[in-house]
Amino acid sequence: MFKIGWFETQIISTGNALAALPCYLHGIDIVFAGGGHGNAFLVVSVFVWPGLSRKGGRKFLYDRFLRLGVPFAIGLYVLMPVAYYPVYRVTAVDPSWSAFWSHWIALPFWPSGPMWFLWLLLLWDVAAAGLYPLLARHREAVLGLSAYARQHPARFLAGFMLASVLAYVPLALIFGPSEWFHRGPFSFQLSRPLHYVLYFFAGAAIGACGIERGLLAADGPLARHWAGWLAAALGSFVLWIAVMSQIVADPTGALLPWQIAAALSFLLACFASCFFTLGVAVRFAQFRTRLFDSLKENAYGMYLIHYLFIVWLQFAMLATNLPAILKAAVVFAGTLALSWAATAALRQVSAVAQIIGEGRGAPPPASRAARSREMPSLSD
Repeated sequence: MFKIGWFETQIISTGNALAALPCYLHGIDIVFAGGGHGNAFLVVSVFVWPGLSRKGGRKFLYDRFLRLGVPFAIGLYVLMPVAYYPVYRVTAVDPSWSAFWSHWIALPFWPSGPMWFLWLLLLWDVAAAGLYPLLARHREAVLGLSAYARQHPARFLAGFMLASVLAYVPLALIFGPSEWFHRGPFSFQLSRPLHYVLYFFAGAAIGACGIERGLLAADGPLARHWAGWLAAALGSFVLWIAVMSQIVADPTGALLPWQIAAALSFLLACFASCFFTLGVAVRFAQFRTRLFDSLKENAYGMYLIHYLFIVWLQFAMLATNLPAILKAAVVFAGTLALSWAATAALRQVSAVAQIIGEGRGAPPPASRAARSREMPSLSD
């Protein structure tokens, strides 16, 4: 929570034990659904090397700037002020838009909401494109790592977890688990940049030989043991909640053993929930319905605009006397329905569909120079 005047306001109900429900739901979103956001970086990066192989660096980066950079700019400068306006209205003496705007531009940074993820993902994509020519010259080592993940999943995942500890725990102890860096429109949590980098490039390594053959194959170890990953994800999440409940009032002021326990339990929950999500996805991917196909096609657009609806619906719920659990249900269902419908409508506009739609034009054939730099699959 930002401690800058009106901007620290939280739109939640008070007066009963369920007032903290949004905080618990946020924890579920961060850890169980998002794997500490590492899940999102890993899933997207699985397709990085195949994309670079097929398109070449220049076309790959053009597509990334179009698909990530343009939504980042529009979301940042158009959607975010509208989304945060009700937060201002909760405590404002003058609730007018002009008064809000004067306060908004007086902030020492530009609040980005969920758009922060896009610029970091774009940054890692640029880094991957820069590294690709070097790694393509050592393709056997990269493909060997990808194959190793499939052939020896326990060792690969154990090494991955150890690397996660080294990447996250020292920064979490130095900066605390929730401290944010803000500079203009760019922001990220200070404890997690190496956590994100690790998940991104681990995903790139897993996907280098093609997901149909790697750790994420439909008959691979994650898909076969998805139920075990579910148990691990639930158990580790409960463990993290139990540890955090002891230090939530002041995580950075807690005794060092508690801070270490909180960091390790967070990593374990992120790790388990990430690979459970991937395992269940590849296990049941063959079961398709029109509803889930529509959700898949609109998912990216829903991510881009959902914040607008979730904040305004929370604001609207302030005037009701419903229990907090019902308010949460209304906000969730309303956000899902409105963001889904709005994205489906926006995708009917061809220019928008080229950025956020599944039906974007197929890429042109790669040039001969690009093909010469291709990283082949294991069958080559």
